[in-house]
Amino acid sequence: MREQSYIGIDQDENGGLTHLGRIVRDAWVFDILPETETCAGWDSGQMQILYEKVYAAWEPYAHLPSRLPDDLRERHIKLYTTAITNAKKKGWNAELKDDD
Repeated sequence: MREQSYIGIDQDENGGLTHLGRIVRDAWVFDILPETETCAGWDSGQMQILYEKVYAAWEPYAHLPSRLPDDLRERHIKLYTTAITNAKKKGWNAELKDDD
C-alpha cells in the first residue's frame, strides 16, 4: 500500500484551514518554514516532525495567539486573516453543524 502524501496547503480544502494546513501556516508564523513552502508531497513522517516543531514553538505562549509577542501576533493575524478571507470567497463557512 502506498502511503498518502500531503497535497500542499495551497491545494488543501477550505483554503488550508485544516489540521495539516494550520500546522504549515503556524510553521510560517514561527519561521520554521518559508512561506513559499507548501509541504506538497510531504509524507506523514515529515508532517509529524513539522507538527512537533510547531508544537514546541507554541509552548512558551500556551498555544494562544494572544500571548504571542507583537511581531509574531501580527504575522499570525496577517496569515490567518488572509487564509480565512480566501476560504470564505471559495464558500467556506466557519459555523459548526450539528454533526461537528
